[in-house]
This record gives sequence, structure tokens and C-alpha cells, in this order.
Amino acid sequence: MNEQMPRIAVTRRSVVLSLVFVVGVVVFLYLGLPKLVGFSTSFKRLDEGNAVWLAAAAVLEICSFGGYIALFRAVFIHRTSRIGWKASYQITMAGLAATRLFAAAGAGGIALTAWALRRSGMDGRLVASRMIAFMGLLYGVYMSALVIDGVGLYVHLWEGPAPFAITIVPAILGAVVITLFISISLLPRDFETLMEARAQRRGVTSRFARRLATVPGATATGVRTAIALVRGGDIGLLGAPVWWGFDIATLWACFHAFGYAPHKSVIVMAYFVGWIANTLPLPGGIGGVEGGLIGAFTAFGVSVQAAVVSVLAYRAFSFWLPTLPGALAYFQLRRTVRGWERMDGETTEAAM
Repeated sequence: MNEQMPRIAVTRRSVVLSLVFVVGVVVFLYLGLPKLVGFSTSFKRLDEGNAVWLAAAAVLEICSFGGYIALFRAVFIHRTSRIGWKASYQITMAGLAATRLFAAAGAGGIALTAWALRRSGMDGRLVASRMIAFMGLLYGVYMSALVIDGVGLYVHLWEGPAPFAITIVPAILGAVVITLFISISLLPRDFETLMEARAQRRGVTSRFARRLATVPGATATGVRTAIALVRGGDIGLLGAPVWWGFDIATLWACFHAFGYAPHKSVIVMAYFVGWIANTLPLPGGIGGVEGGLIGAFTAFGVSVQAAVVSVLAYRAFSFWLPTLPGALAYFQLRRTVRGWERMDGETTEAAM
């Protein structure tokens, strides 16, 4: 029985409420907020941006997507895989669109990616471990940047202001997360088996503990996979820093488009601190990310006016630029998977 493409369970009421929320937040961000900080509207301010810098921002954002695709292929694709560059583009862009358009901390994009990989013929357990490895590599860069840039700013290795609350505190968060995941990787490989045996000895009351043991066990496998991939030296793993680096460069270009030039280290730190707000259960992070970024830059001493217009221009690229191509890639991916299914059916018939 063929596994169906994952769909987000929604009702008419939830769709209407989400649309009302998104429209309301966008109207406030681009019409209301700029008036509060001294602009007429940010739409008018966007017209005043340097066209060359804004064009550069668009190109940089596209390069960021290229890094994401390269990382995907480095983690998931092997020589015998039926997933070529075209299908890789479809899976990653459709997943990014799902992540942008729905809340749940990117769960929609993860589900869509996992489904496509399983339909390509990849074993389910392998998909799970590789998904954890992929996220570990991607967010390992994030957490490392919090530590390196936060400490570097605070001890004045990098130029720029260094408030303790948004340099050392995020650095501590990053260090704790990194330590936690490395510690999980040290769990014995037969951890699940050991917990299951213990649960059987203790009876029915320990079944929950047995199920719970699968979480750190699967996570440990994924983290060990990520470490092995790094040791293997695949150049495609550079896609992780490329993804983050070019997205930050897009924000940097947006500041320059309006004549502002915060210190590069401040842009990097404020970017990663601001994006923590993406964990809020908001559709596509709309409102939360903008507020987080603007707040982080303001805490670093960047003027509110500069932060507002530059962040909103950046979000126009980072959020909206992949949405339409991603939606198109979703439908292209459905056709690609149907093609795989036909090939599998023909192979089965030929073998009979």
C-alpha cells in the first residue's frame, strides 16, 4: 500500500484564522510599525532602497538555498539513489515552503522531506537517522555561531557593542545545546535494547519508559551519523554554513541598501539571537522573527528606524522569495513521486 503524501490537517476555521492573522501582522509590520518609529510606511521606504544592493540581497538569498540543497544531497543521497539534482531541488524547496507557511517549528517541512525520501525507496529508520543528522549539522552551525560570536564580542575579539544579555547568555545556550547533543552521541549503541530488556523485567508499568528510550536512542544514532559525515569530509557539508552565511549576507545587504552599516559581528549575533523567536508557534514565524530581529538589533544600539526598514526588507526576501517556487516544487514533487511509483510497478511486473 502506497504511503500518501503528508497533508496538514486543517479546518475552514483554522485556515480563515491563519489568513486573518498573517494579513493582520503583515499590515501592522509594513504599515503600522513604521509610523510608530517615524516613517510614513515601510513600503515607501523600500522604494528608497538602493536597487543594486537590493538586487544583491536577492542573489545572496538564492545562493543560501543552493547551500541547503547541497547539504541535503551530502546527507541523504548515495550513488544508487534515484534522487537527482532536480528531485533534490523539488524536495528541499517544497520542504522550505511548508516550513515557511505553517507553524509547528518546521514540522511540516520535515514530514514532507521524510515522506519523499521514503517514497524514493530509502528505509524508514535510515531516513529518521539521516533527518536527525541533517538537522544536527544545520543547527550545529547555528549553536556554534552563538558561542563563537557571542564570546568574541564580549571579550572584544570582534568590533562592536557587547551587552552581556545578548552575547554571553546566548553563547551559554549554544554551549549547553552542543554539549547535550555530544553527550547523547555517547549513549551505547544498544541503548534501546537494554531499556527494552529492563522494561520486560519490570513489567507493564515500564512500557512507557521503553517507548521513551527510543527517542534518545534514535537521536544518538543521528548525531553519530552527523559526526561520521563530518569525518568523511564531504564538501557538500559546507552547505550548512553556506545556508546560514548567505542568509546573513542578505540581511547585511539590506542594511546597506538603506545606508546603514552595523558591525558585521553585530549583524551575525543579532541575526542568530533574533531567529530564536522562530520557535514561537506562529505561521511561518511571521511577526515573531521580525520582532526578534528588530529587538536584537536595537539592543545592540542600532537605531529602531534602521532595524525596522532593513529587517522588513530582509524578510521580504527570506520569507517570500522561496514561497512561490516552493509551492510549485510541491506539485512537481508529486509528479516525480508518481513517476517513481510507476517505475516500481513496472519493475514488480517484470519480476513476476
